[in-house]
Amino acid sequence: MENDRIAGSAKDFAGRVEGTVGDIAGDAKTQAAGRIREATGTAQNLYGQAKDAAREATDAAVNYAKDAYENSGDTFRDGSQAIAKKVQDNPLGSMLIAGGIGFALGLLLTRPPHHPPQRGRQRL
Repeated sequence: MENDRIAGSAKDFAGRVEGTVGDIAGDAKTQAAGRIREATGTAQNLYGQAKDAAREATDAAVNYAKDAYENSGDTFRDGSQAIAKKVQDNPLGSMLIAGGIGFALGLLLTRPPHHPPQRGRQRL
């Protein structure tokens, strides 16, 4: 529990007591001071709750990232094994797919760059 939440709850309680004493005594100044202290305590308590929620969300995100990082090696290894099994089961299909990918990459890399027409110069 955050210190702001504890202090805020204490101020909130003290403000309620002070406001009640002001009500009973009929002292508007004490009553107003109690309401102000109560509002300040409530705000501080809410601030502490927000800090706790942010800390919990950050911790959850860090734990999720650690788990993902630790399991990434297993995922890569499982994927590699699955691809190796597919290649062993169907070597001809695998060669055709690899050849198609190579052909597409070759077309992309050897294509001349596209130049837009120049403006400002007119042909006669």
